[in-house]
Amino acid sequence: MKKTFKLVDLDCAHCAAKMEEAIKKLPGVTSASVNFLSQKLTLEAPDEEFDGVLKQAVDCIKKVEPDCTVKL
Repeated sequence: MKKTFKLVDLDCAHCAAKMEEAIKKLPGVTSASVNFLSQKLTLEAPDEEFDGVLKQAVDCIKKVEPDCTVKL
C-alpha cells in the first residue's frame, strides 16, 4: 500500500532529509519520501503491516522535529 500524508510545521529541508533517512530504515518500509517543498510524506509498505509502519514513521518524525505533525 502506498499513501501520501500532509506534514504540518515542517521547518527545514535538512530535517526532512533526516526524517526520510530514518523512515527508510524502519522494518517493513518498501519506500519512503519526505518532500520539504510540498510538505508531504509518501510511505509505501505491505498492506498488512502499513498501520504499524505508519505509527513508527510518525514517531521518527516527532524525534527529528517535535513540532511537526502528520495529518492522517
